[in-house]
Amino acid sequence: MSTLYYCHTDSPVGPLLLAGDHDSLHFLSFPEGHKAFGPRPEWEFSEAPFAEVRRQLDAYFAGTLRQFDLPLTLSGTAFQNRVWRLLATIPYGETTSYGALARRLGTPNASRAVGAANGNNPLPVILPCHRVIGSSGALTGFGGGLPVKKFLLRHEAEVAGVGDPQLSLF
Repeated sequence: MSTLYYCHTDSPVGPLLLAGDHDSLHFLSFPEGHKAFGPRPEWEFSEAPFAEVRRQLDAYFAGTLRQFDLPLTLSGTAFQNRVWRLLATIPYGETTSYGALARRLGTPNASRAVGAANGNNPLPVILPCHRVIGSSGALTGFGGGLPVKKFLLRHEAEVAGVGDPQLSLF
């Protein structure tokens, strides 16, 4: 197994933890929220592997990047990996539901499983799990906390020029 490196990068939602090897990004973690985590003891600090990740995140938060193009390593089950890859196809500035994703996967009764996979996404923002909401339009749980999810959705709606009245309810 290759060495994993980590660094932090500033963002409007706080410092983001990036972790990966020299070839790809493995993890992104928010500073707060129930899924937040810090570097693991065996990881080595190095900013060098993350120059392009940081550039693209900066561009995303500046409103000039809508689709990430980064090499990623996904270490989940086959089902989780399918869900995570599908997240990248949700258009910028739009939302979808867990049920809609389940239907797109060909497993229409698996919305809870899609929700569980979504909740274990190791690369939020890059694989935009924040764009998945409940079928009622409710902003359901988010590993970085609901305020971060609201921020990301508002940011994208503003940049894309699509008002989302639903977001004003929260």
